[in-house]
Amino acid sequence: MKGFIRSALCVAIAALLPVAASAADIKERTIKFAFQNQKGHPQEMGAQKFAELVAAKSENKIRVKLFAGGQLGGDVQTISAIQGGTVEMTVLNSGILQAQAKEFAIYDFPFLFANPQEADAVTDGNFGKNLHAKLADKGIIGLAYWDLGFRNITNSKRPVTRLEDIAGLKLRVIQSPIYVDVFSALGANPTPLAFPELYNALEQKAVDGQENPFTVIRAAKFNEVQKYLSVTNHMYNPQSVLISKKLWDAMSADEKKLITDAVAEATRYQREVSRKQAAEALEELKKSGIQVNEVAAAEIQRLRDKVKPVIDKHAANVGEDTVKAVYAELEAIRRK
Repeated sequence: MKGFIRSALCVAIAALLPVAASAADIKERTIKFAFQNQKGHPQEMGAQKFAELVAAKSENKIRVKLFAGGQLGGDVQTISAIQGGTVEMTVLNSGILQAQAKEFAIYDFPFLFANPQEADAVTDGNFGKNLHAKLADKGIIGLAYWDLGFRNITNSKRPVTRLEDIAGLKLRVIQSPIYVDVFSALGANPTPLAFPELYNALEQKAVDGQENPFTVIRAAKFNEVQKYLSVTNHMYNPQSVLISKKLWDAMSADEKKLITDAVAEATRYQREVSRKQAAEALEELKKSGIQVNEVAAAEIQRLRDKVKPVIDKHAANVGEDTVKAVYAELEAIRRK
C-alpha cells in the first residue's frame, strides 16, 4: 500500500513539474534561410551564428539550412517565397519592404541616422517594432534588424569634398525612386542599375561612380575600377530578419521563444562583426590605392539642406505620422 501511495505521489508531483521544452514542445524541422550576400559577409556570418544557436538550443531538432548568394532568387522572389511558405527565413534591406508596407521607405531617407547607435535605438525600440508589426497581415513576421552600414560615394572623376563636386557625376543608384531623387537633388546624374552589372559598368566608364557601404565596396572590388572614395555616410541600411508567418503560426510557444532568443543573440553578434568589418574594409581600401577623403561636417550639412525637399516629397508617401514618429524618437535619443 505504501509503495502504491509513493508511486501515485511521484506521478502527481511529476505532473506539476514543467515539461522540458526540448522533449515535448520542439518538433523536428528544417528552416530554409535565404539571402543575397556570400560567405564571409556580415549578413552570412549573422545567419551562420543564428543557425548554430538554433541547433544548440533545440538539441539539433531544428536545423537551419543557409542559401547564400541569391541561390533561391533575388530579394523580391524571396519575399514572395516567404509569404508562400516555400522559404522560411530571409534577411534583406528594410527599405525593400516598402512594397509590403509603404512606411518602410523611411529607412531610405537620407541622413536619417547620425551613427550606428542611433540606428540601433530606433530599430530596436517601439518605432522599429511597430514597422515590423505591419508585415503580419502580409504573411511575414519581422524578428530583428541587422546592420549593413552607412553608404558612401566612389567615383573615377574627382574626390567629393563639397556639394559642388557631385554635380554632373553619373552615379549608379539602387532602383528606387528616393535614391534617384536624392542624387538628382545633389546635382548628379543618377543611373539605376542592377548590382551584378555594376562592376562592368564602372570598368567601361558607362557610369562614373556608385554608392555603397565599405564592406560592399571591398567585397565587389570596386577599388579596382574607382579612384576616389568619399565618406559621406548619406544613408544607413538596416536589414530586416524575417520569418514566414505560415511557419511562425505553426510553432509552439517554446519554439517561438527559442527562435526569438537565437535571433537576439545573433543580432548582437552580427552588428559587432559588421561594424568591425566596415572599419577593416576602409583600412584595406586605403591600402589598395583608392584615395579616401572625409567630407567636412559643414559640407555634410549642405548636403542635408539640399535633399530636404526630397524628404518632404517622400514624407507624404510614407505618411506624416511615421515621419513624425521617427524624428520624435531620434530627438528623444539625442537628448539623453
